[in-house]
Amino acid sequence: MLKKLLIVHGGGPTAVLNASLYGAIQYAKSQGIDEILGARNGCAGLMNQDFIHLEGLPDEKLNLLLHTPGTALGSSRYPLEESDYQRIVEILEEQGIGFVLMNGGNGTMDTCGKLHKMCLSMGKKIKIMGIPKTMDNDIAVTDHSPGFGSAARYMAQSVQELAADVKSLPIHVVVLEASGRNAGWITASSALAEDQGMGPDLIYLPELAFNQDQFLQDVSDQLKIKSGIVVVASEGLHDQEGNPIVKPIFKTDRATYFGDVSSHLAHLIIKELGYKARGEKPGLLGRASILMQSSVDRREAEDVGRIACQAVLDGETGKMVSIRRLSTSPYQVEYELLDIEEVMLYERKIPKEFINETGNGMTEAFKEWCRPLIGIDLPEMISFN
Repeated sequence: MLKKLLIVHGGGPTAVLNASLYGAIQYAKSQGIDEILGARNGCAGLMNQDFIHLEGLPDEKLNLLLHTPGTALGSSRYPLEESDYQRIVEILEEQGIGFVLMNGGNGTMDTCGKLHKMCLSMGKKIKIMGIPKTMDNDIAVTDHSPGFGSAARYMAQSVQELAADVKSLPIHVVVLEASGRNAGWITASSALAEDQGMGPDLIYLPELAFNQDQFLQDVSDQLKIKSGIVVVASEGLHDQEGNPIVKPIFKTDRATYFGDVSSHLAHLIIKELGYKARGEKPGLLGRASILMQSSVDRREAEDVGRIACQAVLDGETGKMVSIRRLSTSPYQVEYELLDIEEVMLYERKIPKEFINETGNGMTEAFKEWCRPLIGIDLPEMISFN
């Protein structure tokens, strides 16, 4: 009898990924599931049959998941081949695993869908369910993804603090590089710092082709108004032909590594405008901060984990839990199950109505949409100059 539950994490961690794990484990325990397994280091652990037993964890340990960044199970970007899916189904059957929760982003949802199809083609009754996760917020058919709200809060508050520093000693241009290579949601969230009057002066997204001449003109125009400015730029900026503005510095069979966009743009300002500039890059800090974890993000991450577990134990399969917004003010959402086919490897990018007419900032519509996701308001600040 296939009665065991398996939870698999995939891709990059977030500040609330463990909250989804918490929600799933707590629900499974409440339903009397005898064995709750976690794949150590994602699909690599699944292929190696390296499982962690979670059913016996005491509540005081489980509660720590809500405030622990990363993934307690470990993750990976293990490249599955088509032939691996049949082997995975065989492993699940051998281990008596009848329910699988796959928690991750676009790549993980693609894996989830392929595994579901393989189970069907082999006539197996193993149930597969997807739990959305990504700080980049680029999963399709959901209003937003757990992990984004906390990353957005980190970016907004960090830019607010950075802008206050630059305003205090306005002698340079600071270019802050934001994560998100193909979708600019994290970059855009820096605009929320404007609510406290300490926001970025310019924002550049990967949704729009980067024009170097226009960028230099934008910076020059801002420097006519004040002597210190903050620019937020996506790591994925590209030219009109789709080429990254920073050339690759290293390639492997599986990945391409690029130089820093922030350093590149800072050097460009120094060279072309003759003005002091510096680049900054929070990088992984933006997804690892529990100090700036959004309470809304944490609650929703826990919800999708619990609902996914409930659904798969009830016999649902081949679906992902999606968040549907009912109202922005007051903020209300509901959860629904959508076919995994609607999600697989489809990137959700920022719509045009969220980008200002000049292409170097965000509209009020975006800020209205994003504000509820970061939890409590950003701290108030004061300046006399």
